[in-house]
Amino acid sequence: MRRRTLLAGAIVSAMSTSALTGGTARAADPGPSVTRTGTTTLDSTAIFFVSYDGLVNNNSFQKNGLLTYKGYQYAVWYTSTGNAVVGRRVLGGTTWSKVTLSHVLKSSDSHNVISMGVSKVDGRLHLNMDSHSDGYFYVKSIAGLVDNPASTSWTSAVFGAVQTSLDGVALTSQFTYPQFVATPDGRLQLSYRVAISGNGRNALAEYDGSTWTNLGEWSSATGTYTSEHGSSTARNMYLHGIDYDKNGRLHSFFTWREQSGAVMCNSGGITNHDTGYVYSDDRGRTWRNNAGTVVGTTGGSDKVAVTDSGLVIDSLNPDHSLMNQESQFTDSSGLPHAIISYVPGRFGQCTTNYVADRTANGRAFHVRKNSSGTWQKTEIPVVLGSSQRTKLILDKYDNAYAIFPFGRIAGASKASGYTDWTVLFDGSGLNAFGEVVIDEMRIAQDNVLSFMYQEKSSGTTPSALHVVDFALPA
Repeated sequence: MRRRTLLAGAIVSAMSTSALTGGTARAADPGPSVTRTGTTTLDSTAIFFVSYDGLVNNNSFQKNGLLTYKGYQYAVWYTSTGNAVVGRRVLGGTTWSKVTLSHVLKSSDSHNVISMGVSKVDGRLHLNMDSHSDGYFYVKSIAGLVDNPASTSWTSAVFGAVQTSLDGVALTSQFTYPQFVATPDGRLQLSYRVAISGNGRNALAEYDGSTWTNLGEWSSATGTYTSEHGSSTARNMYLHGIDYDKNGRLHSFFTWREQSGAVMCNSGGITNHDTGYVYSDDRGRTWRNNAGTVVGTTGGSDKVAVTDSGLVIDSLNPDHSLMNQESQFTDSSGLPHAIISYVPGRFGQCTTNYVADRTANGRAFHVRKNSSGTWQKTEIPVVLGSSQRTKLILDKYDNAYAIFPFGRIAGASKASGYTDWTVLFDGSGLNAFGEVVIDEMRIAQDNVLSFMYQEKSSGTTPSALHVVDFALPA
């Protein structure tokens, strides 16, 4: 039986403040708090259907369904007729201006989200939409649109034609999970998956202001993984995110999902296992494990694989319904944080119904690397009450916030070593379906936690889509 090597100084579960060795907060720094400042409506009748337990307008793996840049906030969604829409507003404004694109959602699949990105080098807004292991659709705006929003008209004329390539770069015929990320030098990268869930690879493309280049794949689907139940020889690496920190380092947490169900104790579970971590200091060209050893090269023959040592920072077999694609964030020092969730062993060592067991007994955990280089994990004392994902952000004081399904918010202070998790907002009045989409960029813009959510509905009855804002500590 093959066991993955847990990296040196791996996770220590945090039970008290004295157990932690993280950075020291200044005495004057406030703890976490949220003050609801307003809610706006994007669409009173947005498309609604439940697929893979989620909604196409609110899947938390979108990066980004909601973003802020130079004083304006942008949102994307599908209307009740499936038309793709881009909206914008001045920060703090109550009215959204909307542009309806020519593209119409091709299938009722919640994976087929719309993601946005900004190329700072030329001020364009980019959209990738409507794909799940097949072709994608791409739109980019005119240059300078997001640099001069107040003086640029907001009409369909500012967006180019809908394409099925990146300006002629095809990438792959099996495309899923578009995630745009801006590089430190103003370029725009697109992270995506090639192929399918049990046999997929992560890849990157890059836009330099004039041309898209396919940098290639960087994770491998091959190699043998063996649990106490059996073995699997194919898998997919699911990313919790892909983010640059203040120092220009690119971080990514991930889980593996095996193709073969033989690795599980029961067929009603899910084959996700382990939390891993890699980083890159050369804009995603080479990938290193926590010890700094190169474990993969983008576009090269050596890719990040399940058989590489030093990847796993939290070891967990496939028997606990571990969630994929949860959430990550970097703090003001450039240290990586993540949210993971699963059914802890105290509720049993074998989940038999993925949705039911996570809903009844699932818990989220805050995982972080502290200033001494040690990985630590703290259970957040909030019942998930859902099979879905939780989002993570940090404020300017490095207090942490977990945004749970239904729009509930819990927070923990840096001063406590992130052990004082407390519910700050219980979701009252939102009537949110489940997962929410966070505006990751807005927090630094005006100290506001902003997220998009859709109201509960039934069947395929359209429902209202909103953005709610919370002021963070000043």
